[in-house]
Amino acid sequence: MRHLSLTHSGLTLSRIVCGCWQAGRDLWPDARDEDSIASLRAAFDAGITSFDTAEDYGDGHSERILAEALGPQRDQIMIASKVSWDHLSRAALIAACERSLARLGTDRIDLYQIHWPAGTFGSEPVAIEESLDAMRTLKEQGKVRAIGVSNFSLSQLEAAAAIAPIDTVQPAYSLLWRHIEADLVPFCQRNQIAILAYSPLAQGLLTGRFGPELALADGDNRADNRLFQAPLYDRALALVDAMTPLAAARGISLAQLSLAWLLAQPMTAAIAGARVADHAVQNAAAGDLELTAAELSTLDQLSREFRDLSGAHGSSNAGSDRPASDDSPPVMWTWET
Repeated sequence: MRHLSLTHSGLTLSRIVCGCWQAGRDLWPDARDEDSIASLRAAFDAGITSFDTAEDYGDGHSERILAEALGPQRDQIMIASKVSWDHLSRAALIAACERSLARLGTDRIDLYQIHWPAGTFGSEPVAIEESLDAMRTLKEQGKVRAIGVSNFSLSQLEAAAAIAPIDTVQPAYSLLWRHIEADLVPFCQRNQIAILAYSPLAQGLLTGRFGPELALADGDNRADNRLFQAPLYDRALALVDAMTPLAAARGISLAQLSLAWLLAQPMTAAIAGARVADHAVQNAAAGDLELTAAELSTLDQLSREFRDLSGAHGSSNAGSDRPASDDSPPVMWTWET
């Protein structure tokens, strides 16, 4: 497993980060606790040492499941969690951190992140200075080791980075979702901010397990993702079909090929969730893969053709870990849900 060092804190992340959204069960109707625990343990056994969760995932259920699965291994793993958009005043943020610490059964959160900017989803507007001042206090107390943000636009990230050392940003990023390369990626490279890419498999589309007749269970969050709607869905399947010979030639899965492409991008780690242990092990194996220049060039071209055909214009949070909201402020996404 390759690793990524965070410039401002000195923390080290495994390049494949195990995402724990599914462990919260909310918006994942077929997720089961026993499967989540097994997949988290399998991820650790396969070499993944970084785990990303949030207080919003199942109202803290994901944090509790992570503690149950890997509590004995606490000193061997890096825990990243996120404070919700409606807990960003100084007092609320500090209280939220204390609750997360209790659920996680630990005395510190290695990477604490603002999940969405204040004001999102109709939440109370809070100055970023106030939120980051609370983060700095927690860091001085040793309860937080590094500070990150998630779902921030370039201007929001610029404002945050001018106030406090920001180690990471979490955007949606995959072969099907590359809009951040226009502005966010260059800023992160100039300022040594690591990119923790969520939805690196486009919520399963890049695994090849979906066919022309899409059937999602009631309550499945993917029903609101524009990638799972016409005409993008059919175009995404065509991209996956074109990738299949590349994966077969290397003897790897489509998921591993997609993750390996992402890890070839500078200062980038991939947050890959798994609801069953076998998928966690396969994800971890991608952490050792290095694609050739020819393979990277082919994937780049296929991905850009998808982008150009899709007519990516507008704003959206498609691919995110929250549904779209009419009263949420504009964020960085390129397509509407």
